[in-house]
Amino acid sequence: MAGETSPKRWPVHDAKTHFSRLLEASLREGPQIVTRRGVEAAVLVPVEDWRRLRRAAGPTLKELLLADSPRAEIPVPSRRRWRRRSPEVFE
Repeated sequence: MAGETSPKRWPVHDAKTHFSRLLEASLREGPQIVTRRGVEAAVLVPVEDWRRLRRAAGPTLKELLLADSPRAEIPVPSRRRWRRRSPEVFE
């Protein structure tokens, strides 16, 4: 990331009013935080930083569930030793 100092905080009104300044600050200084009522709500980062973070994050849950092969072997116990009980009938 470009800047090593803590990111500047922008109230949402200022971020909307001065978006081009916010964008330039993000490109020059690194991530910029947008706050709503004093609470951090979003971060504007340069696109290359965002792509790098996405690559480092690993697969999403959707990608894991839709994958062709499992990511790990799960031991499944043999079913032979389990006996099936007949259902109990309550009158």
